[in-house]
Amino acid sequence: MSQETEDSGDEPTMEAYRYPDGSITYPGHPYGPGGEEPTGTVDLSRYTAEVVTWTTSTATPPGVREPNTIAIVEFDVDGEPVRAIGQVTTDEVDVGDAVEPVYCEELRDPEAGIREPESQEWDGFRFEPVE
Repeated sequence: MSQETEDSGDEPTMEAYRYPDGSITYPGHPYGPGGEEPTGTVDLSRYTAEVVTWTTSTATPPGVREPNTIAIVEFDVDGEPVRAIGQVTTDEVDVGDAVEPVYCEELRDPEAGIREPESQEWDGFRFEPVE
């Protein structure tokens, strides 16, 4: 069961797109499920979500922490379900747990990959269990 949390101020946003048919997708897409362009955005970082499922990878790509626990979570935004997948801040997570998105400057080590570090963004959101 998701609920909106307090305003995060100048923090980065976890931006989902809202479409004319009421659907919301994360990540956003230029066209929604009904084929129409988005009408606005929703900051998912202001909401809590529920863990739908999770797994822990012990064979991670270069620069990704090992082990790496990831989860599929579901937000409830005004009655519209929105799912996202991402890293979890801990390996202590279970189906049904409430989590909130927390900003992370580096989801993986920029120096460990084969791409030039400046060629892409390395930040994003992880999910942290709510106490």
